[in-house]
Amino acid sequence: MNAQNRLLSSVLVITLFAVLSCSTTNLIKKEEKDAVPIKVMTFNIRYGGADDGINSWDNRKDITFEVIRNYYPDLLGMQEALKFQLDETLNQFPYYNYVGVGRDNGKTEGEYAPVLYLRDRFIVDTSGTFWFSETPDIPGSKSWGNEITRISSWARLYDKFTGKALEIYNLHLDHKSMESRIKSAQLLLKKINKNIPTIITGDFNSSEDEETIKLILNNGFTDTYRFLHPKSEHEGTYHRFSGDDTGSKIDFIFVSKHFRILGSDIIKTYRLTDDRKLYPSDHFPVTAEVAIKSSAE
Repeated sequence: MNAQNRLLSSVLVITLFAVLSCSTTNLIKKEEKDAVPIKVMTFNIRYGGADDGINSWDNRKDITFEVIRNYYPDLLGMQEALKFQLDETLNQFPYYNYVGVGRDNGKTEGEYAPVLYLRDRFIVDTSGTFWFSETPDIPGSKSWGNEITRISSWARLYDKFTGKALEIYNLHLDHKSMESRIKSAQLLLKKINKNIPTIITGDFNSSEDEETIKLILNNGFTDTYRFLHPKSEHEGTYHRFSGDDTGSKIDFIFVSKHFRILGSDIIKTYRLTDDRKLYPSDHFPVTAEVAIKSSAE
């Protein structure tokens, strides 16, 4: 090959490389645009009517708000929220709206399992609440041995940032009856449309070794925290205001196969007050950062 041909060949290679690089860059930029991360938090805030002394709601609500403010979730599933706690939270964060009802009468009485969402990002298509019982549409109903009424509130949302739809289910399962937890998980799975990107948040009152969690995992969902973190002795999420993290992780964020998992953490924030640690709740909140996969993934 003479010098002129070698030069022409080099020019062609460089040009082809430039074209491919430009195409790859554009593809990456498109995928990045399509995959705007969604920050999710699940947080059992401990119901405000409890006689918790120094750990009462009035003493710890500011640090609860600080945790939410610092993470700034796009979607927040709360458990044990009473109406006045929900109102105070929305007063602090007017850029959120919520779906959900009180579990006792389907209106404002009793604890909520609300889904808070950023109003500038999401539009609610449909939403609702169902009761974990043989009659899931009857407010206040309960079955399967649970002494306390248990619910899930959910929403189908349109994400203005990506133009995609997703569903989120937030729940609080029974703390005593394993039968109730298992049958509640079965009911939840019947409610979910597996063709739609779905997030599940909640206090499951179950460790990952129990049948309740195995049911969720065996039906196409992934525990966002476990996906990124190997099991350790310091990931307990229920600590009774002690900060002890050696128990089981019972608070979860699950996602369907439609999501990529970008991050997940357990937040263990506290304040030092009179030589003691003041925690925002008797549960550590769990966070996740996820993105809906592009159609090519």
